[in-house]
Parts: sequence; C-alpha cells; structure tokens
Amino acid sequence: MQALLIVGAGSFVGGMLRYGISKWVQIKLLTTYPFGTFTVNIVGCLIIGLVMGMSERYNISSEWRLLLVTGFCGGFTTFSAFSIETMALLRDAQYLPAFLYIAGSVIIGVLVAFAGYSVHRFI
Repeated sequence: MQALLIVGAGSFVGGMLRYGISKWVQIKLLTTYPFGTFTVNIVGCLIIGLVMGMSERYNISSEWRLLLVTGFCGGFTTFSAFSIETMALLRDAQYLPAFLYIAGSVIIGVLVAFAGYSVHRFI
C-alpha cells in the first residue's frame, strides 16, 4: 500500500507538470505541431536518465526510485499522448511531420536519457 501511495504522489506532481509545461510550450510556439508533448518527452527522458544514473552512484533507496522514476517520470512523460498525436498526423496524411515526430522523439529521447545518465558522474 505504501508503494502505491508513493507512486501516486509522484504521478500526481508529474502529471500536473506535464500538462502545464506542454500547454505553455504549445501556446508559446503557436503551432498545431505537438511541440509541447515533444518537449515534455525529451525533458522526461533526461530526468529519468539522470535519476537512474544517480541512483546507481548514490545508492538511492527503492522508495525514492519509486517516487521519482515510476511515479514522477511515469506521470510526466507522455508517450500515450505521443501515440495519439502521431496517429492524428498520419490520419491527416502529414507523413513527413509524423516521421520527424517519431524519429525525433525516439532518437533524441534515447540520446538525452544517455546524457542524463552520464551527467551524474559530474555532480
């Protein structure tokens, strides 16, 4: 039961930040291209990589990993929104934007997660 509450607390905060940041970016850029979700996914990949790297280096407790990785990052990253937005681009025959969105999210996401994982060595 305690683990569920820890994950829920992290998800609550992560989900609220996801919504706020995604909407803010989307409003600022004045476009229908899903830059808000893209931004949140990339930032989430950086955070999860950083937390996992620091977890190994500093032996972070399982409770903190549950809170930050499963809870916060799980609530913050938006690959479900990514999927539905990609589907909408494909449905509207916007094949190049859909491809760029998929490739950019996956490739940049993995690279940034690796960067976050590596940064812990310098902290």
